[in-house]
Amino acid sequence: MAYKKPDRSAPSGKSGPKGLRPGQDFFAGSSKPKSVFPDVGMSLPLYPKKAAPAARPRRRVTSGPATLGEPLPPPRRAALDPTKKGADNKDKKPRNIKQKVKRTLLALLVVLLIGGGWLGGKFVYNLIKVSNGNILSILKTTKLKGEDKGRVTILLAGNSADDVGHNGAELTDSIILLSIDTVNNQAYMLSVPRDLYVGIGDDYAKINSAYVVGKANNFSERGYPKGGMGQLEQIVADNFGVDINYYALVNYNAFREAVNAVGGIDITVNSQDPRGLYDPNIDYTTGKALVNLTNGKHHLDGQAALDLARARGDSYRSYGFAGSDFDRTTNQRTMLLALKSKAVTAGVLANPAKLSSLADAIGSNVSTDMNLGEIRRLYDLTKDLGNSKIASISLNNVNGKDLLTNYVGAGGQSALVPAAGIDDYSDIQAAIKQATSSDPVVREAPSIVVLNGTDTMGLASIVRSKLTAKNYNVLAIGDADAKQTKTQVIDVTAGAKPGSKAALGKLFNTTPTTINPYKGEYNADFIIVAGNDQIPKPATMPSTSTGN
Repeated sequence: MAYKKPDRSAPSGKSGPKGLRPGQDFFAGSSKPKSVFPDVGMSLPLYPKKAAPAARPRRRVTSGPATLGEPLPPPRRAALDPTKKGADNKDKKPRNIKQKVKRTLLALLVVLLIGGGWLGGKFVYNLIKVSNGNILSILKTTKLKGEDKGRVTILLAGNSADDVGHNGAELTDSIILLSIDTVNNQAYMLSVPRDLYVGIGDDYAKINSAYVVGKANNFSERGYPKGGMGQLEQIVADNFGVDINYYALVNYNAFREAVNAVGGIDITVNSQDPRGLYDPNIDYTTGKALVNLTNGKHHLDGQAALDLARARGDSYRSYGFAGSDFDRTTNQRTMLLALKSKAVTAGVLANPAKLSSLADAIGSNVSTDMNLGEIRRLYDLTKDLGNSKIASISLNNVNGKDLLTNYVGAGGQSALVPAAGIDDYSDIQAAIKQATSSDPVVREAPSIVVLNGTDTMGLASIVRSKLTAKNYNVLAIGDADAKQTKTQVIDVTAGAKPGSKAALGKLFNTTPTTINPYKGEYNADFIIVAGNDQIPKPATMPSTSTGN
């Protein structure tokens, strides 16, 4: 599908409203800054309901200039105020659906077999609420949209609309693309930053407001769902250049209840700060700091998991959140995988009470445009999809490159835009194409150093040419410390790039090793030590004969 970007050329000679501090959310139609938004770093459903935010500058995620060119002027037409309650919430809520859909189907089948009676009927009722489907469709599978092309992509969005009384609760602060390779049984999760500055209709605003705008404006365009999720889906598909087949809207209560339903989840905190993770913002349900975790393994209940999913560590005295919102989205993806793993354990599947709680968490808090037959098909396709086959992608670190940069938008609000420039998503689209390639070497994009382990001059250059001809990224060449009869492939990734490891082993007819005598000398995924077997054989001169 080809995507044509809308013309959003902004008029000049206008300036945004005065009084907005950096990082404050602003929407057209407001004559003054809204005091109802939570402070930067505070979670929407947890900040004090009557307290105005303190004027505190927002921490920047990346270094460098804060502004790309001139700030965009304010919107040309009045948009809506997302803090006001709009039309009926027909789109319910989603966010962590990939694992929700998968465990919903799995739990349903188990419940019908071992729970029976009231419990089975209760689960069926909740599943119908999620999908608006006919229960008879669960008895057959329906081919998924995108399955013919070998890839099914689901847009997951999470908000806190279930937290009644908190302004701005319908902003989708969690946005994730889940894309499943149905042929090779692999997938990736890519987080879309909530502060990404995008065109919404004729205006520019942060992408977390797209759902609210589309819902209030009754968004309706061919090829997309109606309402808020349709608006969000169109923007992500347009900018990221992907075909989105389904959506799931989850409120944060679903995540908390689902974690509790499976008995909590286990995660490992591996912060660069030796103290671990700390966010002093108050969780007003517990009266304690939002996050206070040491490095190492932790067992989290639903509330603790939800607090970690919300924490950005932007407040004074925070530590362990060097990436701010990027750390938050990374933690979200980690916990989704932990929840998926826990939900399919025997302790959950053989426990009717836990399955019943899981059914309640899903049925009351998730909405999707997938029908029951499609949900069952999705389960059939992904039941053997292990966490090791699900890549986790963050746009601030794609193969070591940050594809985003800070930007100061209308009214002085802090935002993010593509590093290539506003509305230039070429690098991001290239990264997604890499992630969806059927070639494991292209997906993994390994970096390589080539060392000459022989007395033959120029052999490292010859091997480098051999590798670059196959689109490998060779960072450097040099001389080995010892001579090699047979070429050696050293895996420095600890098995993190298995496709590349296998391909390099085959290319050089050797078994890769993890023993690395060059540890600390080269920053690469693989080190190739070229041996005598790579020395080109001398050309054979054609024989000549003489005669009378």
